[in-house]
Amino acid sequence: MKVVTFGEIMLRLAPEGYLRFAQAEKFGAVYGGGEANVSVSLANYGIDSAFVTKLPKHEIGQCAVNALRKYGVDTSMIVRGGDRVGIYYNEKGASQRPSKVIYDRAYSAIAMAQPSDFDWDKIFTDVDWFHFTGITPALGANVAEICLEACKAAKAHGVTISCDLNFRKKLWTREQARETMTKLCEYIDVCISNEEDAHDVFGIDAENTDIAGGKLNHEGYKSVARQLAEKFGFKKVAITLRSSISANDNDWAALLYDGENYCFSKSYHMHIVDRVGGGDSFGGGLIYSCLMGYSTQDAVEFAVAASCLKHTIEGDFNMVSVDEVKALAGGNGTGRIQR
Repeated sequence: MKVVTFGEIMLRLAPEGYLRFAQAEKFGAVYGGGEANVSVSLANYGIDSAFVTKLPKHEIGQCAVNALRKYGVDTSMIVRGGDRVGIYYNEKGASQRPSKVIYDRAYSAIAMAQPSDFDWDKIFTDVDWFHFTGITPALGANVAEICLEACKAAKAHGVTISCDLNFRKKLWTREQARETMTKLCEYIDVCISNEEDAHDVFGIDAENTDIAGGKLNHEGYKSVARQLAEKFGFKKVAITLRSSISANDNDWAALLYDGENYCFSKSYHMHIVDRVGGGDSFGGGLIYSCLMGYSTQDAVEFAVAASCLKHTIEGDFNMVSVDEVKALAGGNGTGRIQR
């Protein structure tokens, strides 16, 4: 089994602990990004996982490559060139103060990439699955074109395609997202979304649901999944369900719809260490469970448990094993010490 993901890997700079940006005298540095995070999850699960992007030839670009290689991700198809690695600053929220992200990613190597940089026919040789997110085409019309060419080539090679809608209002407007993602969704087999993304990108709403108040209506989410599947012909639709009690405490679950069955996972109450990468870890878990032939119910249970564990880990990457995920999905969530 081989999976290819395509997107941007960025340098993440964050104050220590719960310090605010204005308090920070030094910043910790790690690397991460939606699709790169998925690649690391899959590599940790033993899947042949490759990440495709464009990075500068200089040392900071190499640091990003090394961060992926460290966990066994195939970086051989990364294009080298351009001038800069995108940066984002992350201020960790606490209690009623939300986390904050500031982007400094304009003119990054991948944002300036051109379709001619990537040989998709070569990239998709002997590949089973291709994954990207809605963040990547939001980087510019040129990158949206690259995503479209990638999807067309993946389809020509018989590759399953998944996408996490991941709407980011700091990168593009709802109108731009709807126009671009409508074209890309024609090629997608497995769609990952949440109630906000479905609304922002396609105007599809879950009825009688109050996310801020923690009121989730299962029938409303069934409707969202069904509407997405009917609109684009998706084979599977996953809807993540997050109830935010505070910046530190969330309830977390998901729905997976396979065209016939609506399967809801168990719900986890999470005390959050690091929220960034939570959705990506769900995507990685879902791709793994689908590749392994899990039932719809087992697939959503594995993906949600994987993501629940990620919320306990610092950094963008989900550093857990299949056995750890299966243990939590099977009911072992006490957190008791292992000796």
